[in-house]
Parts: sequence; C-alpha cells; structure tokens
Amino acid sequence: MPVDQNSATEAEQFMYAESDPFSTFGMASSTWTRRHILSLADFMPSEYDMVLQTAVSFQEVLSRRTKKVPTLQGQVVTNLFFESSTRTRSSFELAAKRLSADILNFAPGTSSLTKGETILDTAKTYLAMGTDMMVIRHKEAGVPHAIAAEMDRLGVNVGVLNAGDGLHEHPSQALLDLFTICTLLDSEHPRLSLLEGKKIAIVGDILHSRVARSNIWSLTASGAEVHLAGPPTLLPKLFADFVGEQELGIRDQGLGVRNQGADFIQHSSPTPHTPHPTLPRKLFLHWHIEPALQDADYVMTLRLQKERMTSHLLPSLREYHQRFGITRDRLQLCQPEVKVLHPGPVNRGVEISSDLMDDPQFSLISQQVTSGVAVRMALLYLMGGSR
Repeated sequence: MPVDQNSATEAEQFMYAESDPFSTFGMASSTWTRRHILSLADFMPSEYDMVLQTAVSFQEVLSRRTKKVPTLQGQVVTNLFFESSTRTRSSFELAAKRLSADILNFAPGTSSLTKGETILDTAKTYLAMGTDMMVIRHKEAGVPHAIAAEMDRLGVNVGVLNAGDGLHEHPSQALLDLFTICTLLDSEHPRLSLLEGKKIAIVGDILHSRVARSNIWSLTASGAEVHLAGPPTLLPKLFADFVGEQELGIRDQGLGVRNQGADFIQHSSPTPHTPHPTLPRKLFLHWHIEPALQDADYVMTLRLQKERMTSHLLPSLREYHQRFGITRDRLQLCQPEVKVLHPGPVNRGVEISSDLMDDPQFSLISQQVTSGVAVRMALLYLMGGSR
C-alpha cells in the first residue's frame, strides 16, 4: 500500500519531537527560567519574544493533519477554574491535550469547597495526585499568587499560571493579543519591536478589566502608544500612574500631568527608573473616545463587566454605545488599515456593532481565539521544559 507523503512527514515530525521533546519548537526552553507566570509587570522583552517565537512553531503544528506532539507526555496539567469561563478554559484544555499532557479539570460546584475545604487545601490535593502545572482562574485578585507561594514554600517543582484573577491580570490573554497583532505584521518572525511607534486604543470598562491591565504592560513594553478611553466612572485617574507605581513601587506625582484644554492625562515612565531594559512606557487617558481613536492602528474594545459593578456606573447601555461603542463611522478616525480586537465574550450592539464584529476586513476577534491555543501551548511548553 503506498504511503501518503504528508502523513509520513507528520509521523517523522512527531517521532522527532518525541526524541528531543524540549528543543524542537521555537527557542530552547532551557533558556526559560520562569517557574510561574502570574503577571506581565516584570516580563523582559526577551521573554515576550520567546513566547511569540515558540507560539509560531506551535501554530505550524496546529496546521497539520496530526495536531498533537508528545512534548508534555507524562506531565499533569490541572485546570483550577473557580470562576466561569468558556474561551480560556477550553483553550488551555485543548493546548494541554495537543501537548499530550494528562489533564485534570476542577469544578467548584461539585468540589469539596462546598464542604468547607480551603482553596490552598484543594490545590494541595491536586498536588498529591501528581500535578506538574496548575492553571488558575479566580474572581479574587491574588489567589494564583497565594497558591504559587504555597508551592514554593513546600519546595515542590510545580508551575502556576494565572488564567485571570479578579481585577489584577490575565497574562495569557494579553500574550495572545500581542501574538495576534505581531503575526499580522510578520507571520514568520513576530517580535515585540514590531509595535514600536504604533498607536493602540483600548476602549471600555478599564476599571474592571484584568485584560486591560495585562495589555498595558505588554503593549507599552513594545514602545507603542497605548490610549485608554472610557467614561470617568470606568476609567479613574489612578490609571495615569498605573505603570509608574508598579515599576517604582511608589506613587510618583510627576508621571501623571493634567493637560489644560485637553481631555487626557499623559504618562511616560522614564527609562532610567525602570527595573529592566524596556522602552519608555507611553500611556494616555481619555474620557472622550475621539482623541483615542484618532489615527489609531489598532482598537481593542472591552466588555462592560456588569457582574463586577457594585454601583450604578452608567446611565444606560444605549447611552454607552452612543458615546463609546465601536462602529464603522467611528473607525473613520483611525488609520485606513485599522484592526479591531475584543477579548470576549462580546455584547453585540453595546461595545461593538454586530456587523463590524463579523467583518473580516476589520475584525481580528476570531483570530484571537485561534491564537489562544498556540500561545497557551507555548506557555505550557516553556513552563514544562523548565522543570
């Protein structure tokens, strides 16, 4: 019986990966030293580039007929999702399966948490089952950090990956957003420096968005101008000092300057004070959408997180869409080749018009979902290879 050439090639690639499981994709994972991925605040440019290059390699794997490699064979990945999720949980589960890892999925509603067990005890239960990596999502900020600290205290070589914690961060979402944009600019060699000088607008519920906080770190590290836009109730002035406070560890009053006659606060963190070699971070705040969109190269719109709002912060969804919704007419303010992103889930007709969301000329939303699997494969691979 004749052998199909494509199948033979895929079989050879699979066998080759099995014989040398941690050096065939992207950069050698031996250069990756991070055990946990909890925040992007201290990510180095080289780490961003390593994730992007590794994700490109896995994107190629996902384009084959056989979309599976044995790089994490024998390792156990546990998804500890204490909060509801569709995209992130499914993406991490599929990524782990594509890497041939064994997967344990946690369901809080049917767990011993309902009987009084603590979160740390739940994590240690999965540790006793042989877990190698934990992917954690929780509605409260700091839970992944607490579990990572407990794993370190116990002296076990278990990696913890933050899949979204409260109003803190969502690192893997920001990395897949970065990958989506960078591969659009250079599909074979995506890198952080491609975004230097680009203008990126993030519009919507900034206050409650962990995605926005992570994207602020990744996008400003590239040298891009990041413009935040939203109503004052969802975009407080404290964001003007967000980057500066985190980098310096103190509040530097010189970083946020209110400009007379303008509706924005500009923040630019000087390079000499940063703890690692990045370009000066450029962050701008707008309480009107027009200046944020003016000549923007990319627009990221965010969902109104009504489940996190403890007070009445908006007059109505209709008024919000009129003032801050992304529509075709508003995109005329941007660059002609502007692209629109959204981390999902999307409220059609609120933060973005339904027709624009489905228009492949502008929308990168479906590409973001696809990119998520390759990027999360890269993160699990890098963490697994550093064990």
